[in-house]
Amino acid sequence: MTIRIFSILGIMLLLAGAAFAQGEERKPTKPIRPFVVMTAQSLADLEKKLQPSNKAEDLIGGTGMELRVAVQHENNTSAATAELHDASDDVYYVLSGTATLTLGGTLDTPKEIEPGEWRGPKITGGQKVEIARGDIVIVPRGTPHHRSTTGQDFTMILIKVFADPRPAPPAKPAKQ
Repeated sequence: MTIRIFSILGIMLLLAGAAFAQGEERKPTKPIRPFVVMTAQSLADLEKKLQPSNKAEDLIGGTGMELRVAVQHENNTSAATAELHDASDDVYYVLSGTATLTLGGTLDTPKEIEPGEWRGPKITGGQKVEIARGDIVIVPRGTPHHRSTTGQDFTMILIKVFADPRPAPPAKPAKQ
């Protein structure tokens, strides 16, 4: 029985190797989307456009992508809940202002608001960190985090790296 399984596996490997050898020569991939270059001036203009309210503007992201890049502005706010992402890493690059982050620890009474996205009222045992212009923060998936800009004007570049491409949003029912 074992010899038969190994024989079948060996034949399958030989066939796969032959198919690969007869296939086209491997070539580098082509870009999947245009590259993005933002000058310091265009980034400063975007930052001004987002102020003084609490807004974000995506530079890249959406359905089918494993990456989201946005410029986000917050003024005197604190997230209502702490969060944790099962399948995405966050990278913050601070453009201006300051914020207080709570990182690590345990998300209290977590509630899954959508698949892999958890929220909770607070973090227990986390570390508080003050961040300011020029700082970069990497929040790996599974890490509880909370951001507060109370009394502050704060702008950052948010980079989200997803484990899998983002699915299309659910279709809305047709109006009749």
